[in-house]
Amino acid sequence: MGKVAFKPGNMLYPLPVVMVSCGDTPENYNIITVAWTGTICSDPPMCYISVRKERHSHELIRKTGEFVINLTTEDLAQATDWCGVRSGKDFNKFKELGLHPEKAQKVSAPLIAESPLNIECRVTEIRELGSHDMFIAEVVAVDAEEKLIDKGTGAFQFNHAAPLTYSHGKYYGLGTKIGSFGFSVKKKR
Repeated sequence: MGKVAFKPGNMLYPLPVVMVSCGDTPENYNIITVAWTGTICSDPPMCYISVRKERHSHELIRKTGEFVINLTTEDLAQATDWCGVRSGKDFNKFKELGLHPEKAQKVSAPLIAESPLNIECRVTEIRELGSHDMFIAEVVAVDAEEKLIDKGTGAFQFNHAAPLTYSHGKYYGLGTKIGSFGFSVKKKR
C-alpha cells in the first residue's frame, strides 16, 4: 500500500461536534458549533474549545470567562449545522431553532435543554494560536439526561443518544461498537 505526501493540516478525524452556549443574560445568549474541542485533564477535570477571534461567541466567552459544552445527537444535526453557519450577531439562535436555554448549576451561560449532556466550564486560560484562540477551562458541573444513566453502574450511556461526529466537513453518527476499553487484553472466562 503506497502513501502520498499530503499538505500539513488537521487530519485527526472524526471529532465530536458540540454546540457551545455562552452569554450571561438572556439578551446575549448565543450558541456556536465547535469541532475543535476535547478533554485535556481528568484531575481536575478540564477541557478546551478553540474559536476564531472574529466569531461573535469569542468575545462573549472572553468577557464572561464561562461557557457550556452541549453534546449533540443525530436529532440535533440540523440545529448543530445551523448554529455553525449563522452568526449570533444576526440571529437569536435559541429562538430561531426552538431550542430552550436552561439555567446552569454553576455558570451564567445557559444549558441547551435538548442536549443529553451539558458540561459547564469556567475559563482558566486563553491561548492565542493563530486562526483560533484556545479557551482552556475547568469543568465545574455536568448535567446529564437521567434516562441515559445506567441504573446498575451509574455510567452515562451517550451511545444511546445517537451522538453526532464531524469529519472533513461532514456529519456522521457512530457505527457499531467494536469493544470496550481493555477488551484486547481481557482474560477469557
